[in-house]
Amino acid sequence: MSQQINKQLVRQRFANRLQSYSDHAVVQQQMAQALAEMIARNVKSPVFPRLLEVGAGSGAFMTELLQHFMVESYYANDLVEESHLCLSNQLDRCAKEGLTINGVTINEFHFLAGDIEQLETLPMALDLVASNATLQWLEHLDSFFARMAHHLNSEGLLAFSSFSTANMHEIAEIAGTGLHYHSLEELEHLAGKYFEVIESKEEKRQLIFSSPEAVLHHIRQTGVNGISRHAWTKSHYSRFIAQYRERFSCPNGVTLTYHPLYCCMKKRTL
Repeated sequence: MSQQINKQLVRQRFANRLQSYSDHAVVQQQMAQALAEMIARNVKSPVFPRLLEVGAGSGAFMTELLQHFMVESYYANDLVEESHLCLSNQLDRCAKEGLTINGVTINEFHFLAGDIEQLETLPMALDLVASNATLQWLEHLDSFFARMAHHLNSEGLLAFSSFSTANMHEIAEIAGTGLHYHSLEELEHLAGKYFEVIESKEEKRQLIFSSPEAVLHHIRQTGVNGISRHAWTKSHYSRFIAQYRERFSCPNGVTLTYHPLYCCMKKRTL
């Protein structure tokens, strides 16, 4: 059963895990790299005059983008205000270590704090809107796609990664609740009113942990458990651990499945 998203709780959980996120969110890091490479395959120039990143977080995707592209004006949005400092630190590190192409970072950096679905003002005439592992937290995707199309220029691109229907199915099957994940086909249909699909794909990645307890630690350290405030009782916790070990054991421990998807789209011409 899918559960309604508590945006305030999501903000708190991710704010508490900003420092640990990069070390534990291995799949999201791989997704950032894959999405940046997908964008690079589908553009004629490595220069974006105006770019908006939705859900910039700790800056992993920003680092990948800046290794592939030069950006004149980079707008980074995140629900977590504390993300601003992480992103600034990432920019400084990229500049010092020469991680960007031709040693160039960006000319202007702007941070837009808040829920992308509620922000009143967004930059216009964007060349790219990009988002890594964030869209699953949005509640009104049709409105989001419509708004992004409005703020993109006539040749603008929308590129995103998210998670599909089998994501963390082990947790959902035992706990009986989780996020509502859209299939790739559903997302292409929703966005298809405003965008033409250039490239899309999905994949499954199975992580192996030593124990169910290690799975829960991994989830806590990445902040992705931001859908429920209810604390587990001791008996609930013990029952979950026992069922997880019984149903999802493998030779080296237990499994946790991720189901990433990727889309690169071009704004429809009228």
